Amino acid sequence: MITVQNLHKSFGKIVAVEDVSFSANDGMITGLLGPNGAGKTTTLRMLYTLLRPDRGSATVDGHDSQRETRAVLRRIGVLPDNHGLYQRLTSREHIRYFGRLHGMAGAALERRIDDLVKLLDMQEIADRRVDGFSQGQRLKVAIARALVHNPQNLLLDEPTNGLDVMSTRAMRTLIRRVRDEGKCVLFSSHIMQEVTALCERIVVIARGTVVANGTPDELRQQTGQSNLEDAFVAAIGSEEGIRL
Repeated sequence: MITVQNLHKSFGKIVAVEDVSFSANDGMITGLLGPNGAGKTTTLRMLYTLLRPDRGSATVDGHDSQRETRAVLRRIGVLPDNHGLYQRLTSREHIRYFGRLHGMAGAALERRIDDLVKLLDMQEIADRRVDGFSQGQRLKVAIARALVHNPQNLLLDEPTNGLDVMSTRAMRTLIRRVRDEGKCVLFSSHIMQEVTALCERIVVIARGTVVANGTPDELRQQTGQSNLEDAFVAAIGSEEGIRL
């Protein structure tokens, strides 16, 4: 479970995140929805300890992201906005490297790599260098890397960005599978279709602030709109936001 309380982050005079609070539960897919530049990526970066908040707190399974960084990193798998793959490493080498960073080794690590290669249908690219991979192939490597240590919480930043239809469907299937294993899934998106297809709870962020937080039905009810896209537009267009 992930809990965020009153997070704030500024870069000079630019306020990127202001007083953001929400929770993401185990066994549930929670979406951070907002327009580009809303503060979604900055929020996720604070959650996975890349950035320190100016104030506020974030906890993962009860562990504070600032004071218990190692405990948090053991409990999260991260797909960042920039996949950051090493061009000269093969898919297996990427997964193995991150497994070792998490203290895995030997036969147990190799079995886990084999399982992920099968799960993500990576047999044809498992022993190829990632240089020249398609966007979908690169995403598979990055997801396998995030899952290697079997984390309880999965954080995904724009996980379907740039994917074709079949790769997008495969990503949705994987996310639902992780959810069905009882894990917490938190992902950011500006694509309404993805949020509608996957999320049981939606946190809408605009101008660095949470303007709506609830189930899809609650968002439609609070805005008086019959479909989720209109509810989203109403939420981010409101000066005061929606209190759910």
